[in-house]
Amino acid sequence: MDEDIDSINVVPLVDVMLVLLTIVLTTATFVVTGRIPVDLAQAAQAAPAQPAPVVLTLTSHKVLYLNDERVDDLAPALARFERAQPVTVRADGALALTDFVDVVDRVKALGFEKVALEVRRT
Repeated sequence: MDEDIDSINVVPLVDVMLVLLTIVLTTATFVVTGRIPVDLAQAAQAAPAQPAPVVLTLTSHKVLYLNDERVDDLAPALARFERAQPVTVRADGALALTDFVDVVDRVKALGFEKVALEVRRT
């Protein structure tokens, strides 16, 4: 019991630091993208993503977001945008096609003609 400690075990310290680094890097990627996480549907042929000023996101829980802000009523939310602006719809791949078609129909009924679907290339 009277033995002197000649060294310090740094393995637990390194483990804790690696966990903290992982947490910081994971949260930093969400902050940088600034988007709502949606698992996009995949397509063999997909055009490169074009920047669009109006982005509608439909999550797997059928919650609608306009430019990363939750929207309950689509008509008043889109009223502030020009009808000539393109609208990009990001729909979760787990949704039924009818959910996506419903959103596109509502957007077109409001006078927007340029409506596109954002997908992830496989």
